[in-house]
Amino acid sequence: MSREPNYEFQEWWNKQREKNHDFFTNDSNNANKGFLTVEIRSLNPDLTTEKDRSRSARQLSWICLLRFQQLANSLAWITNSFLLLLRTANRRISAADSPCDSSASRLYRIIKFFLVLVVLLLCVELVAYFKGWHFSPPSAASAEAAVELFYALWLEIRADYLAPPLQSLANVCIVLFLIQSMDRVLLMLGCLWIKIRRIKPTASMEYPMGRVETGNVDDYPMVLVQIPMCNEKEVYQQSIAAVCIMDWPKERMLVQVLDDSDELDAQNLIQAEVQKWHQKGVHILYRHRLIRSGYKAGNLKSAMSCDYIKNYEFVAIFDADFQPAPDFLKKTIPHFKGNDDLALVQARWAFVNKDENLLTRLQNINLSFHFEVEQQVNGVFINFFGFNGTAGVWRIKALEDCGGWLERTTVEDMDIAVRAHLCGWKFVYLNDVKCYCELPESYEAYKKQQYRWHSGPMQLFRLCFLDILHSKVNKAKKANLIFLFFLLRKLILPFYSFTLFCIILPLTIFLPEAELPAWVVCYVPGIMSVLNILPAPRSFPFIVPYLLFENTMSVTKFNAMISGLFRLGNSYEWIVTKKLGRSSEADLVAFENESDSSVTETTSFLRSSSDSGLEELSKLEVTSRRSVKTKRNRLYRMELTLAFILLSAAGRSLLSAQGELTVGHYRCHLESELQVTLTQHLLTNNSNFGVTGSGLKQFSIGHSLYGCQNANCEATCHWLKYKVCTKQKGIFEED
Repeated sequence: MSREPNYEFQEWWNKQREKNHDFFTNDSNNANKGFLTVEIRSLNPDLTTEKDRSRSARQLSWICLLRFQQLANSLAWITNSFLLLLRTANRRISAADSPCDSSASRLYRIIKFFLVLVVLLLCVELVAYFKGWHFSPPSAASAEAAVELFYALWLEIRADYLAPPLQSLANVCIVLFLIQSMDRVLLMLGCLWIKIRRIKPTASMEYPMGRVETGNVDDYPMVLVQIPMCNEKEVYQQSIAAVCIMDWPKERMLVQVLDDSDELDAQNLIQAEVQKWHQKGVHILYRHRLIRSGYKAGNLKSAMSCDYIKNYEFVAIFDADFQPAPDFLKKTIPHFKGNDDLALVQARWAFVNKDENLLTRLQNINLSFHFEVEQQVNGVFINFFGFNGTAGVWRIKALEDCGGWLERTTVEDMDIAVRAHLCGWKFVYLNDVKCYCELPESYEAYKKQQYRWHSGPMQLFRLCFLDILHSKVNKAKKANLIFLFFLLRKLILPFYSFTLFCIILPLTIFLPEAELPAWVVCYVPGIMSVLNILPAPRSFPFIVPYLLFENTMSVTKFNAMISGLFRLGNSYEWIVTKKLGRSSEADLVAFENESDSSVTETTSFLRSSSDSGLEELSKLEVTSRRSVKTKRNRLYRMELTLAFILLSAAGRSLLSAQGELTVGHYRCHLESELQVTLTQHLLTNNSNFGVTGSGLKQFSIGHSLYGCQNANCEATCHWLKYKVCTKQKGIFEED
């Protein structure tokens, strides 16, 4: 049990504390100060009673010098760091925006001029902000200083001459944006319908899986396989090997390796690889052109001019980095049986390096939407889509019927697809048949690829527009080709994405009289980005980088579109996309080991060729090891300039965000003051038209000067008019 508290001791202790409080506090007026403190007196009290702790002038000067030295060192370090950053950036800036240097430099000069203009406008707005002109804008009549007069004139010019055309252009881009967004939504609905109804092309027959027996090959048509390549030493082995191991009778298949390489080392390596597979019993040929005209189209056209082509019914085309599955022909050729009007069977692309870096992940989003949605919907509902240039099987008769390969554009695949469609041929897209390939892993290679993909369609549209109008297809197919296939998806998309989000959006921040709705800037682009990512659901964490990446790439796509449409620069130049040879080669190595064990006889010529190829390959590897340099990130001047434009616009938006709130309060205060003043005039003055009219005129001047267009200001106008009318009628009642 706890003891009871001793209240008597507690009361005694409290009294003692009150009585002896001075012993526990250090008060200067305490009489018993000596009880708690000790005074030590020296012999010379005059020298030590008040010690002077002030510094001398010499000490202060040394301290100031130290402070100045520290400040100078800090400024020197900051300056050196800034200069080092500029020198590093200057070394890493890519000066050439190839493949089209002239048109890119022209666009770069325009964007650079736009940057200078934006920076000047930002400086003007900064001066106006510190002068307080955002809160009370000056007028040209009351301006005193030249700067104030300039800002007043700028406000008038901005409101009367610059904002209206900018608003009109913004409205046009908004309409185009909505049309293109509706097209995306309809494509997604079509893809959803295909998924729900499980619609897919079906073949009238199927080939048995596995190795084909030698005796039973009559049901297998003659197939020509073409592999065009040019200086692609990193990927030639895997593409040739993937084609040579396909499950198709060897006597019913011929492989053409169409080498356009201008490097002797690459020619020797590819030729040695062809001879190696020829030794294993594969019907394979090596073709090399001395005159490399027409790029890929000229290469394919030259190969199709051989006399033995007439013995073949179908041709399959694979680029150098594509690796078809062994059953590729067995899944595509059966769709031609019973469909005499079928010209093309296109397979889907799959990517072996889609998770390699952020760039490949973002490319995978775009290409997944293209194949999963665009190609599949167009193939199911209208039997037409653009040929992807590879991983497809053509009926040779259809190629000959539409004129064969032409060298007039850099998109020969789209060209021959459009001409075949105008001749009445149909296409089939197989979403479940995949052919693995490689995505470009560097931004420079990706830019070159996108430039060719967006300039070529405009070249083709300019060349075949009259052919579409004069063709024998129905009007629905003509409208689909002109408005959907070319204009909407190839011209309008890069036009509005660059103009609306890279030009108009920053200008509307500097010209607030022209406005862009929030749903155009934020909500609709966000919804469209979500729709684009739906075919690749694993890419949802990259939705924000994807939105920024598409905004950045709009510069390259817009430049390519303009260059192809108006034949600017080197828009007809073909640049091969650089490959790194990333692939899964386990199956190919296993088959190669198996085939090596079955081959027992080898001629000395083939062995010497193969050995020479290995020697050349070893030399190339040694040379590549010596020439390997550390990879550095590069800066691209056009994208960098655009980034500074957007940053300047962001700085201007911060000023407007701070000023608009204060201006709003000022407007409300002005309205209340005018309301009180005019009410007093109405109550005290008997002249109905004099003071009242001047008051309304004064209010209208303030209304127009400060741009009051909100609901409160409009309500005040109606309230004043009501007061004037009721006083004139003699029925005024005081509120």
